[in-house]
Amino acid sequence: MKQMAENRIKRDYSLTGRDALTADAAGLVSAEWYHTHIPRKTMKDLMRRYDGPALRDTAIWILFLLGLGAGGVFFWGTVWCVPFFIAYGVLYGSSGDSRWHECGHGTAFRTTWMNTAIYHIASFMMFREPTIWRWSHARHHTDTIIVGRDPEIAIMRPPNIAGIFLDFFAVRSTLNTLKHLIIHAAGRLTGEEKTFVPEMERWKVFAIARLILGIHVSVLVLAFELESWPLVMLIGILPTMYGAWLGHIFAMTQHAGLAENVLDHRLNSRTVHMNAVSRFIYWNMNYHVEHHMFPMVPYHALPKLHDMVLDDMPKPYGSTLEVFLEIIPALLKQRKDPDWHVRRELPSSAKFYRPEFHGQNAPAVGHLP
Repeated sequence: MKQMAENRIKRDYSLTGRDALTADAAGLVSAEWYHTHIPRKTMKDLMRRYDGPALRDTAIWILFLLGLGAGGVFFWGTVWCVPFFIAYGVLYGSSGDSRWHECGHGTAFRTTWMNTAIYHIASFMMFREPTIWRWSHARHHTDTIIVGRDPEIAIMRPPNIAGIFLDFFAVRSTLNTLKHLIIHAAGRLTGEEKTFVPEMERWKVFAIARLILGIHVSVLVLAFELESWPLVMLIGILPTMYGAWLGHIFAMTQHAGLAENVLDHRLNSRTVHMNAVSRFIYWNMNYHVEHHMFPMVPYHALPKLHDMVLDDMPKPYGSTLEVFLEIIPALLKQRKDPDWHVRRELPSSAKFYRPEFHGQNAPAVGHLP
């Protein structure tokens, strides 16, 4: 009986396994998602891109990186370098994630080459392969938290608690990237990657993997030759890892503990109110339901979009702490019952993605009861 129960609840998160076929059969692949209605002209205005906001924020980001990095080097060998490197790491290994994300969507700047430049710089900071992640993230938006389809489901069920703690220092992602860089540098893709990386893009994966490995090896060689250890604290894998913790905290607020296999972002994503500093670091990705519904709205317009759609949304979380007071018990429950999930309450004024369930929260499909 115990074995039967385990087989019933076990999920196959691989992109080439049983649940990929199940999702397709259930109509969850490249499906039509629920969207809050916004007039066409209003949406066009919201989607308008500008260079100004991102140029300002990027200049501030770079200036702080340079200043904090210089402080860490100046105080190297003393305890005073620690706060400089902690702050530097957050801007490198956490804030780099939001810059990678928004520029990957091509919405941060109006000018294409600016998006491309910051996307590649931030990809290096996050120790991510830019071509692989561009297509991986496109799939994430097409099939958000669909088991067997979404390659970016960070917390699978039942949750691996030890793995979640390792993610605060990017241990699993760093080792995974290193493994895949070696595979790609040898001119190969994994079976899962072949499901979302177009054939015409694969040469870029191989070329960039060799370049990334070359840069990291060069930094290490230079640090050894010059005996300049602050160099590896400023560039490469170390700042990615020691600076990842805040980005991981923010990332967990997005989807952890929520429904899988639903076609309504209000049920599988969260919007969280954050302070101005956190929103600068996170580039407004705390408005995550809004971002998933309308991914072509630039980060600087998300607060305005948020105000427009409030009546059709679950109540936003008041703080990151409030989210974690929900996430922690949710993950513990999912350890015992992977089918359990947090059910988001939609307001009475909201429309429902499945009209037959109007008046109550629409139940999930697929694995969920």
